[in-house]
Amino acid sequence: MPLTPRSHTRPAPVQSAPAAPPDSDALRRRTGSPQGTASSQSTGSPPRKGFRRRKAVALLASAVSVCLLAASAPAEPLGVGDRLFPYLGNPGYDVASYDLSFTYAGDNSKPLAAVTTIDAWTTTELDRINLDFAHGDVQAVEVDGRPAAFSSAGEDLVVTPDRSLPRGSWMRITVRHTSDPVSADDRDGGWVRTTDGLAMANQADVAHLVFPCNDHPSDKAMFTIRVTAPDGWTAVANGLPTDVDRAGRTTTWTYRTQHPMATELAQVSIGRSTVLRRSGPHGLPVRDVVPTQDRAALEPWLKKTPAQIAWMEDRVGPYPFETYGILMAAADTGFELETQTLSLFEKDLFTEPAYPKWYVESIMVHELSHQWFGDSVSPRTWSDLWLNEGHATWYEALYAEAKEGRTLDARMKAAYGASDRWRAAGGPPAAPKPPKPGQKISIFRPNVYDGAALVLYALRQEIGPKAFETLERAWVQQHRDGTATTADFVRLASAVSGRDLGGFLHDWLYAEKTPAMPGHPDWKAVAPAAVPVK
Repeated sequence: MPLTPRSHTRPAPVQSAPAAPPDSDALRRRTGSPQGTASSQSTGSPPRKGFRRRKAVALLASAVSVCLLAASAPAEPLGVGDRLFPYLGNPGYDVASYDLSFTYAGDNSKPLAAVTTIDAWTTTELDRINLDFAHGDVQAVEVDGRPAAFSSAGEDLVVTPDRSLPRGSWMRITVRHTSDPVSADDRDGGWVRTTDGLAMANQADVAHLVFPCNDHPSDKAMFTIRVTAPDGWTAVANGLPTDVDRAGRTTTWTYRTQHPMATELAQVSIGRSTVLRRSGPHGLPVRDVVPTQDRAALEPWLKKTPAQIAWMEDRVGPYPFETYGILMAAADTGFELETQTLSLFEKDLFTEPAYPKWYVESIMVHELSHQWFGDSVSPRTWSDLWLNEGHATWYEALYAEAKEGRTLDARMKAAYGASDRWRAAGGPPAAPKPPKPGQKISIFRPNVYDGAALVLYALRQEIGPKAFETLERAWVQQHRDGTATTADFVRLASAVSGRDLGGFLHDWLYAEKTPAMPGHPDWKAVAPAAVPVK
């Protein structure tokens, strides 16, 4: 996500710093295959007077075709046909914006009252609208201000308006519901309960445990988030604050993004928190959210962020969003997460003395890197996860080399030795194996962390450092605020290098065995252990 797999599982504290950090699942997370994708990326144009330029949403080639559903037919779950999450997302419409309102009563074990409003374009004629939503009670639904019937099917909320919606029409869906912070028995994610409130961790497929949505990164949208909480609590969300209203013994905070965002990157923090503010490069507003009682102890870490942003800008170009900061949660998550403009970290990562300083700082840069790779440029499908995690791991490793002398070559040589084992266990970087039942974050394996960073290392060896740096800058510039695929990356790499890299990158991204490393003929991969036949 990192998570620490960098997006999903942090390794145990290290007593002595290894030459290369632990495996990714002992460490972090994120996407890749060009298969099953179609259509152009989201433009990410900001809405004008309430709605934005219609974007051509990527509907996967294997997506369920949507025809008019007869009103008498039973409701059924749909999906956009993602290879790893077949029922995630929904065809038939393109979300322009979400307006989320949550009311927190002061008890993080009780459901929040919520209202979700979705503005969207229809991309086909619809008699029904499927939304992803699976962990709350729905009280009422309206479509364009008119009451609509609704039912559940699988993890979908199926809405039936009182009249069909023509293709190309603008629609507004309003859902009054609860949002339950207590995890379902068979899955985690969505709300994270902290010692003093709540935070969110929606990656990869659990934003719909928090609010109704089109829960797939191919459909990015603008967000407005309102949170009402009793006196004594502070609420912070993605984007910039636009309003604070106090009424009686409660306060309502409103935040709004200035760039489109995938549902899995939404963040809301509610806690007995302090918001610390400072300036980053070019006057960028930087705000951190910390437990008030830990403010002084955490400040030495927080003040490093502006310089880390400048370090990343020197390598890939301007920071892509309106603000950045760190949310330090008093919770045991086992991961860190690059929620857009406000990355989620476990507080213990910064207070556990067994973690070396260089290691903690490199994880901070890992999550920061995701703001470019994964947040601004989002994966078109979850098979494109390697583009997120491989790049974040790459810059994490470069930072550790620059600041602590942890050489990139040593880390990549160690990754090369393990690469065949990672491919056997989790699939090649751009064709990860599907998640295990009930363990959706199991797609965040070493093959998409250091295994994917190894692909980038091989590419740099092949085309040279100068062309590689040009490619990195062009990638985040050309696809800013949009979505992109592995095929897009291969095409751009070929264009920048001036030669067809399709065959070279295909082997690195999709082969069962790790190809020979350019410039390092002596590097050897350790074969996976044979599985006994029983």
